[in-house]
Amino acid sequence: MPYESSADWQYEVPTSGSKKLPPAARYVQSLTHQGYGFEAAIADLVDNCIDAEASKVVISFLRDSDRLVSLLVIDDGNGMTETELDVAMTVGGRAEYAESALGHFGTGLKAASLSHADSLTLISRTKRSASAGRRWHTDAAQEDFSCDIVDARYCQDLVDRYDGVIEWHGTIVRWDGVRAFETVTAGQDDRFLNDAIEKLETHLGLYLHRFLARDDFHIDVVVEDVHTREELDHRGIEPIDPFGYRIPGKPGYPRLFTAPVEGVGGVVMTGHIWPPKSPLVAYRGIGPLADRQGFYIYRNNRLVQAGGWNGTRSAETHHNLARIAVDLPSSPNDVFSLTVKKDGVNVTPAFARGLESASDASGSTFSAYLREAEAVYREASRRSTEVKRAEVVPPGKGVDPKLKRTLRDELPQLEGQEAITFRWESMPSETFFSIDRDDHVVRLNKEYRPAFNGDRRAGSNDAPVLKGVLYLLLEKNFRMGRSSAQRDDEMALWNRVLITAALCEMARYEIDAD
Repeated sequence: MPYESSADWQYEVPTSGSKKLPPAARYVQSLTHQGYGFEAAIADLVDNCIDAEASKVVISFLRDSDRLVSLLVIDDGNGMTETELDVAMTVGGRAEYAESALGHFGTGLKAASLSHADSLTLISRTKRSASAGRRWHTDAAQEDFSCDIVDARYCQDLVDRYDGVIEWHGTIVRWDGVRAFETVTAGQDDRFLNDAIEKLETHLGLYLHRFLARDDFHIDVVVEDVHTREELDHRGIEPIDPFGYRIPGKPGYPRLFTAPVEGVGGVVMTGHIWPPKSPLVAYRGIGPLADRQGFYIYRNNRLVQAGGWNGTRSAETHHNLARIAVDLPSSPNDVFSLTVKKDGVNVTPAFARGLESASDASGSTFSAYLREAEAVYREASRRSTEVKRAEVVPPGKGVDPKLKRTLRDELPQLEGQEAITFRWESMPSETFFSIDRDDHVVRLNKEYRPAFNGDRRAGSNDAPVLKGVLYLLLEKNFRMGRSSAQRDDEMALWNRVLITAALCEMARYEIDAD
């Protein structure tokens, strides 16, 4: 019925037709201001790799001499056809997601990429379709949503370049004009890379820890010389389980609690009590403890919130040992909603009401669990027998990631210190190792490298036993600054002993020390 003027309140807004209003091309500019952190943006790209059933993901920083030029994320997933590439690069375009998919809103690829890069290139191939690609450059896209069609020969060339990852199918995401790279001042590229990769290791290791714990899924971060293709650094991402303690802080934990949440039903929560004063990276190394207490919320095995109480209570120091794992219901609901960047979950008051009635199988309440976590914390605070280890300069490149993780679990790290690098180099035969305090490098004589690898292929992270022992012996020399006669004599002794031991080892296996 046509609208007739009336002084009465209109409960429904009357309309007289409709028209289509396509978004202005400037909408692209808004994608560059989504507030994505660098690590969260990369994690969003890796989510796409997981949805594509990838088993291998490589994050590659491309370096040209002393400057960083591009970043690639390469996977061996199912790949995309040209039609699927068009959908992936369309603003607002989205494929239908499986119930188990990590993708949710259909904007992650564009928003995550353009938040950090001026140009996004997507190249892919499937078992049944040739390599193809699309490129978005923000300047062109802001004019009229133009998306470039990448030359087919280049697409195949880039896929061939990474045939160690992509065999029959896979995808490459390429970022050019990465804004963070352009801020790196001369001589600071090594430090920037080390910091950036360490943050990636922590973020991806934490948020994707359930996937990384599987035998059939791996993420590697490499630094690659753009001309020679030499790997200047290579690190495997290790899982960081926020519940990865060895012995709980209180016997009988973890416990399952069920919260009756209106509109969802019974929400199962696993309450954990961490052992107090834990040195583990999974406890201390993932952010301020007050921020990491509370709920760890998972969606399809992907961590989407690492701590926080979602407005149900305030963070208190005496709750630092309390961490609760919650898996979101697979079916849509109005109680839990994921943030666009997948870095948190919004809840309605129904969840808070459910917590008030939550209990375990024995009838013990969720409130009682929090009181027990608080009691463990307070009891530990009263003890004064804790042995404190000295803070150390962190291990860096050349150290196997698993060894590096253990060293960081066991030894508190000095903040703001350049990490110690281990590097094999040509040196005189009478020297097994030397240290460079200015550049924070332990140099190892590559003449003796076969003693630690035998017939195995040498890699940048090889000889973990040797490097672990040398790190423990030599770290204080970087921390304490100037040398002393006693420390110089110690290093001379260690050099002589290690040369003899290496020669004995090589003779035992008849290795020629050329």
